[in-house]
Amino acid sequence: MHYSPLLPVHIIAGMVGILSGTAALSFRKGGPRHALAGKVFVAAMLTMACSAIYLAIMKNQTSNVLGGTFTFYLIATAWATARRGEGQTGIFDWAALLIPSVVGIGLLTLGLRVVFGQATSAKGVPLAMYFFMGSVMLLSAAGDLRMLLRGGVFGNKRIVRHLWRMCFGLFVATGSFFLGQQQVFPVSMHGSPVLFIPALLPLALMIFWLLRVWFSSSYRKKPAIIQPGIS
Repeated sequence: MHYSPLLPVHIIAGMVGILSGTAALSFRKGGPRHALAGKVFVAAMLTMACSAIYLAIMKNQTSNVLGGTFTFYLIATAWATARRGEGQTGIFDWAALLIPSVVGIGLLTLGLRVVFGQATSAKGVPLAMYFFMGSVMLLSAAGDLRMLLRGGVFGNKRIVRHLWRMCFGLFVATGSFFLGQQQVFPVSMHGSPVLFIPALLPLALMIFWLLRVWFSSSYRKKPAIIQPGIS
């Protein structure tokens, strides 16, 4: 069986992304260690997404092409949100809007094709995942359009935009590894519900931090200053 030289790069980048993302969530927000871990996370995730897209194209795996593209979009737009000041938008944001719009429609269409027997689901991908991810993509597009029409994001909404995109990108990595690559674990763990815990942990942490940002008075009273990592 032929293996692409990009496969080790993809695997290593994914592992580094998971570890650095977990570290960034653990360190004090806004501190130097948090910022460093966030930068490593962004670099690793963008590398992982690009290699995933290439490998999926070579294997004719449409769902993985769409998933890799969406992951790249999430991390890139989250990084841009952290790097820019409040109320700043540009050509990049208008171009980025096309990605979740096209990919979201593509993934929902693929899910419908699987439902009607016109396509087969990718190995290890449940049917509901097509509609879940497709819906998240279209909601992302709606959020981008709203931001552009309002001339940017301000206050804690800027933190929320940065936060959920980074965490959801991390979820794509953990879900792909712990649920999609179970062959690397002992046979006794294949199909085990235990693997859902690390896979879904980024979503749980995302909800925790979103609630904290929305309801904590410290985020409402202080300017929304964020480091380019995971807040």
